[in-house]
Amino acid sequence: MARMIYKLATRQQWNEAKAKGQFDGAPVDKADGFIHFSTAEQVEETARKHFCGIDALLLLAIPVDRLEASAGPLKWEPSRGGALFPHLYDVMPLDAVTEEIALPMDGDGFHQFPQLQQEE
Repeated sequence: MARMIYKLATRQQWNEAKAKGQFDGAPVDKADGFIHFSTAEQVEETARKHFCGIDALLLLAIPVDRLEASAGPLKWEPSRGGALFPHLYDVMPLDAVTEEIALPMDGDGFHQFPQLQQEE
């Protein structure tokens, strides 16, 4: 499985998490009962499908081993087309995040991503 996963969150959601000391998830996470993550191969499609036009979007980079050491194991569960997506059935400690990347948006509402290391 992937060594690095990503969470998309708005700047407001992330600032609220920092003030609280942990990330409980976005509204969709809370509704589903787990925190949704994506791999490098999945995250741009996730942004296009679920975050188009949302301003102040952040890409949070999270090493899997670091997250699992502090929050427990991820569950890799099938989603669109049978692809396995990482889910966390717990809160996410803030120290699991190693990088916060602001994602600028183009004129069509799509976010511009940095080059992410694709895993084999």
